[in-house]
Amino acid sequence: MAGGNAGGAERLVAKIKAAYWLALMIIVAMVLAAYVMLQSMMADHRRYEEVIALIGSQKALSQRIVFLANAATLREPERTGPLVGLLRDATRQFETNNAWLAQWVDSVDAPQIREIFYRQPFHLEFFSLNLVANAQRLIASLETMLGLRRSDGVYVGGRERAHLDESGANATLNGFEALETELQKQSRAGLDDMLKFHRYLFLATIGVICMIALFIFSPMAELIRRRTTQLVEARNAMAYLAVHDGLTGLYNRSFMREKFTKLIDATLSRDKQLAVVQLDLDRFKQINDTLGHAAGDYVLATTARRLKASCRPSDVCARLGGDEFLIVLPDAGTRSDIERFVRGVLERVNEPIVYKGSTIFSRASAGVAICPPDGIDPTVLVVHADLALYAAKKNGGSSVEFFSDELRQDLEHKRQLEADLIEAIAAEAFEVYFQPQVSLSTGRTTGVEALVRWRHPKRGIVSPGEFIPVAERAGIMHSIGRIIMKKAIGEAANWYRSGIEFGRVAINVSGTELRESDYTTFLFSVIEESGLPASHLSLEIVESVILDDDKTGVASKLRQIRAAGVHLELDDFGTGYASLTHVNPQEIDRLKIDRRFVQNIDLDGDHAKIVRALAELARSLGISVVAEGAETEAELTALMTLGCDEVQGYAVAFPMPPAEARDWLQARMPRKSRTAEGQTLSV
Repeated sequence: MAGGNAGGAERLVAKIKAAYWLALMIIVAMVLAAYVMLQSMMADHRRYEEVIALIGSQKALSQRIVFLANAATLREPERTGPLVGLLRDATRQFETNNAWLAQWVDSVDAPQIREIFYRQPFHLEFFSLNLVANAQRLIASLETMLGLRRSDGVYVGGRERAHLDESGANATLNGFEALETELQKQSRAGLDDMLKFHRYLFLATIGVICMIALFIFSPMAELIRRRTTQLVEARNAMAYLAVHDGLTGLYNRSFMREKFTKLIDATLSRDKQLAVVQLDLDRFKQINDTLGHAAGDYVLATTARRLKASCRPSDVCARLGGDEFLIVLPDAGTRSDIERFVRGVLERVNEPIVYKGSTIFSRASAGVAICPPDGIDPTVLVVHADLALYAAKKNGGSSVEFFSDELRQDLEHKRQLEADLIEAIAAEAFEVYFQPQVSLSTGRTTGVEALVRWRHPKRGIVSPGEFIPVAERAGIMHSIGRIIMKKAIGEAANWYRSGIEFGRVAINVSGTELRESDYTTFLFSVIEESGLPASHLSLEIVESVILDDDKTGVASKLRQIRAAGVHLELDDFGTGYASLTHVNPQEIDRLKIDRRFVQNIDLDGDHAKIVRALAELARSLGISVVAEGAETEAELTALMTLGCDEVQGYAVAFPMPPAEARDWLQARMPRKSRTAEGQTLSV
């Protein structure tokens, strides 16, 4: 009996051990199976999250494309060029994302998703491709209009085929929203399946062996809790980032597009006023350049906190991008209330910021547009606020300006002027006038400066001071510069072939022109085609171009141009940040003393000292000097006394059209007569 009991006990122990190990193996198998399935489900869920995020990006991009298209056609000329670049980037990103999305849709076994993407009623692929095609045609049209696209074998868009409106974008948006809803539905179903699977696993584990399940359940429950928490946090983060700026925590453009219209409708229904305040930092680029982008991010985040703290709970603050912020003030009150509020915001924002021991003074400017007086459309209000902001910065910054009829008229005037400039570029309607430079000691012509003139068919002569800033802001100044370059070099080449002495022709060149990749190729080809020796050509550049970083390629281009024999002159010297300590005398042939130092130099002792010092220092470095803006005989005499021999100004000659300049140069040439001995004397 004892042996039987012992044997039975041993058999019971064996059975318990077997049951224990069997239960343990079952639980281990279940845990392993759960882990594998969990990873698979998580991978599927992450992929859905990525696709949902991409769809959110596509929704934003589709609306951004329409927004930029409208802004590029409606906004002021000086911002059209950059907006075309932004529209091109947004279209390319939208097209790339759409190609990836189409490939993903083809790879998944989801009939509902394919139905939305390819078939009725959404036809998402069709509308997406149509939006891209229309955007590309519009880009081509705008680039053609702005002179940014050449016709040498490349498609040049016409406005008659560039049709981009909100209906196509809305159809695309509806398709993406339907696709996003379906993906979220499937994602939730997958999450529910995953939670259900773990619930069944827990119950089965309890049923196999409670004691062992206790050792397995605890870590498994913790794993489930962590993973579920991660999923919930990820979903919440996605929802937050969809409408907020990641750096500052303010609302983003996407949120403003949805919120803005509702705020305007509410304002109009209550017969109130709504103010749109656009702000940006006056010297933000300098902060990035001197202290780094980390400091710039800190300044942006600090500015955002100060904006938020300065606003009422009902006000909406958003970051438009870069250092641009937007505040929408519902129930804004009177104009004086708005101005008092904005000045308080600027005062708060303009307070010094301490970053890693450095004190940063980030001054801000603000522009204000009021609804309904300045418009009831969100896009129009933002454009008008931006115009007012530009006026504030133009007036010195750190101030606030309101949109006004004068700004509206100025906007329309500049838009019309830009359109006329584009037509003038197409017709090459710009003229070149020439103003001689002479030596006071010998009376010989040492050079002529080529100056642009524009004779408008209705307005007559338009001042360069009026149309050049418009052309620069519109990004078309390089086209005007090339027209002047070809005409001036061509005329100088004719003088050269006729034996007319003119020294060298000087042409102003901007940093924007020099930064063009094909500028040197264009310059050398014009010189070669005209037959003008390179030594008879001089390029006038301002000090900021000389100080430009080698990273832009401008410095190396200037060295290449000078190595080819073209002279380089530093224009308006003494008015900027450069000095002869920053300028390599081996890379500059002549300095032009700015006219503000020349005017009344016979009466202003300080100006006389400056000119004398510049002339003596330049002469010691082997650089010649020419003074511009001399208008009286007294000024000429003073310049001669101070050692500045070469002059340019009304006291010598006014700017002249080519025919008059040719006659003037011929009249100033030395006459030659032969003596009886056959020697040639100059008279």
